[in-house]
Amino acid sequence: MPLKIREATPQDSQKIFNFIIELAIYEKAPNEVKTTVSEIEKSLFSPNATAYALICEEEGVAIGFAVYFYNYSTWLGKKGIYLEDLYVSESKRKRGAGKALLKYLAQKAVEENCGRFEWSCLDWNTPSREFYESFGAVAKTEWIGYRLEGESLKKFI
Repeated sequence: MPLKIREATPQDSQKIFNFIIELAIYEKAPNEVKTTVSEIEKSLFSPNATAYALICEEEGVAIGFAVYFYNYSTWLGKKGIYLEDLYVSESKRKRGAGKALLKYLAQKAVEENCGRFEWSCLDWNTPSREFYESFGAVAKTEWIGYRLEGESLKKFI
């Protein structure tokens, strides 16, 4: 049976949370997950949500997910799609689910006249980097990401 990509619904909040936990374990950071199922439901499915989720199903069973949001390029004068998370359960890989999720978002970007479709990948994650590069994605090397969070964010204000 073919893979199905669909927009997530509030009923998927627990599934999304489970994928987040799996992703955190894969990224060697299981203790960094602070969200809850309730917070996921509020942040992704409230009327003022600014991030969105996709579910990849095989035979009606969720095997992966993606979370994305829109950003903006002043140089292009267009919005873009930023992929925050992409994850397929380890036992369900090599079936095309990751590529299907990426293609869904790429199609969305083209249909909505977005200037870019971007994401980040941990530098040590060679399998994912090789996967992305296999279909033409290019790693950015001249930009360094910065983050303010937690106490540093509070101290800054």
